Amino acid sequence: MPTTTQLFALRLRRFGKRVTNAVFGWLAVGALRVARWIKADVMIDAAGWLLRKVGPLLPEHRVGRANLAAAYPEKSAAEIDGILRGVWDNLGRVGAEFAYLDRLWDFDPAQPENSRVEFTPGSEERFSQLRDDGKPALIFAAHLANWEMPALAAAAHGLDTAILYRRPNIGNVDRWVRELRSTSMGTLIPTGLDAPVKAAEALERGLHVGMLADQYARQGVDVTFFGRRTKANSFVARLARHVDCPIHGVRVIRLPGRRFRVDLTEAIEPVRDSGGQIDVPATMQVITSAIEGWVREHPEQWLWLHRRWR
Repeated sequence: MPTTTQLFALRLRRFGKRVTNAVFGWLAVGALRVARWIKADVMIDAAGWLLRKVGPLLPEHRVGRANLAAAYPEKSAAEIDGILRGVWDNLGRVGAEFAYLDRLWDFDPAQPENSRVEFTPGSEERFSQLRDDGKPALIFAAHLANWEMPALAAAAHGLDTAILYRRPNIGNVDRWVRELRSTSMGTLIPTGLDAPVKAAEALERGLHVGMLADQYARQGVDVTFFGRRTKANSFVARLARHVDCPIHGVRVIRLPGRRFRVDLTEAIEPVRDSGGQIDVPATMQVITSAIEGWVREHPEQWLWLHRRWR
């Protein structure tokens, strides 16, 4: 049983953590608010430059290097370094773009060449079809380019959406991000024990439920990614099995000149077992393979900095 001294030390540490988080949260939100007064392109370019310099000094750089060496054994050290520079540049830009999330979407159908956003052939039409078909749908994305923008694309096309998101650990930051996202992203569902129920209810109401599907999940199903076994969160396939509805993938590609290209896939056919039910592991392999194809096209735009293989 802990002694009085140990209990006091534990309470002191908890209090210190709360104070630290509160101060950090105040500073982070303050920095984001200040950033909104600076011209977006200047701030985003500066953040990309800064993280290209600072990122290689951080522990995550070693994780990224190990991941890339495992995924691309044929690539030289110089090639991997080049990809990692792009990864840090992209991450810096994503961080700065958070400050302008409610202003980031810029697409004029009458003048697409003068817009910040463009679409791959057929993608814009597919967004309209999803909006008008009266059906729910599942939409998966990955940590590519700016992974907040698929939700902006859905909202811009009038889709009723529910987006699963990971809540920041710091309360001030969480509140600020939720306020900013809620103005342009529809319903937000924080990940947690009740997230599956809320997501299923959203589908049953006819909403389009979106989520990221490219990170390691300890309780997930076995899949192969870049030729190596790993675990994938089976949430997408399990929801599709519960509410039989179309599954689409959406990604954003960062283009030169601070522009983006949005790509919404055709409906992805899930794998079914002999009884006609969706085979969850096999369907997650289809989804994981689709994401791998995206990453191979633009490896410098994916977040290699988390431990995808364990």
